[in-house]
Amino acid sequence: MPFLGQDWRSPGWRWVKTEDGWKRCEPFSPALEDGNNQMNGISHTVILSGDDDDEEIYGTEDCEFAAKKRKKDHLGNNTDSQCFYREKWIYVHKESTRERHGYCTLGEAFNRLDFSSAIQDIRRFNYVVKLLQLIAKSQLTSLSGAAQKNYFNILDKIVRKVMEDQYNPRLIKDLLQDLSSTLCILIRGVGKSVLVGNINIWICRLETILLWQQQLNNLQMNKQVNNGLTLSDLPLHMLNNILYRFSDGWDIITLGQVTPTLYMLSEDRQLWKKLCQYHFAEKQFCRHLILSEKGHIDWKLMYFALQKYYPIKEQYGDTLHFCRHCSILFWK
Repeated sequence: MPFLGQDWRSPGWRWVKTEDGWKRCEPFSPALEDGNNQMNGISHTVILSGDDDDEEIYGTEDCEFAAKKRKKDHLGNNTDSQCFYREKWIYVHKESTRERHGYCTLGEAFNRLDFSSAIQDIRRFNYVVKLLQLIAKSQLTSLSGAAQKNYFNILDKIVRKVMEDQYNPRLIKDLLQDLSSTLCILIRGVGKSVLVGNINIWICRLETILLWQQQLNNLQMNKQVNNGLTLSDLPLHMLNNILYRFSDGWDIITLGQVTPTLYMLSEDRQLWKKLCQYHFAEKQFCRHLILSEKGHIDWKLMYFALQKYYPIKEQYGDTLHFCRHCSILFWK
């Protein structure tokens, strides 16, 4: 049975009848579809943790109490603690209403959506990293104290994942570089007055970022020993198809350094032409034409030249979705 809250425009809760009375359950729970009355999940869960290993999960009854505790900053003086909600979707309040005074801020959305487990999904990893990079460039000071703690906690998990899985370290290096530059400006300049918390905490965070950068620079890729089929054993047309799947020019150059055959394929003019046509428009080609010694267009140099003037097309496996009819922000 749906139950509408104070604001009739917001999505209502789902309630199931049990022996102890009515209880709130997760929206679109499989328990409702199967006809069971048992709770398979908790829609609103507050997690308070100091480390990744010991996490205390509070149920729906404790949510309001934990939220009040967070607002009054009674969570303790431990800077590593975090408070965020695990929700599959959140309602985006665009304006202040009679029933609700306030808006859905970036920090609120960042806290309530489950970005912590989203980085474990390979389809969402690049998107979450890009979001953290955009926040580091311009929106870091707009986050609340709890959102900033959650931000650095998720960043810590991202660095650990990259160190263990060795997945896309160059992307994380760019993120840490932008974040360290922003923090240096905020700590040394006038912006330190807008930072939430003691200035010594931010100095420790900056030192942690510099340590992460050093660890990533010293990261050595593990060589996998396998006596089976290797990349070099594939036919040329299959290797060529692999190169055509890349959307980043630096990835093509990196792969071309593996073997002489891949280097020859990575220098193909048609490959770089397709890459330029994917990211940029024809009008942009005419403004930055680069010719080789033979009089042909050097598409490889054109790609990196155009990259300096125009943004490249971003490619993500999975992104956040927004429903304009019900103003719901959710993972697909």
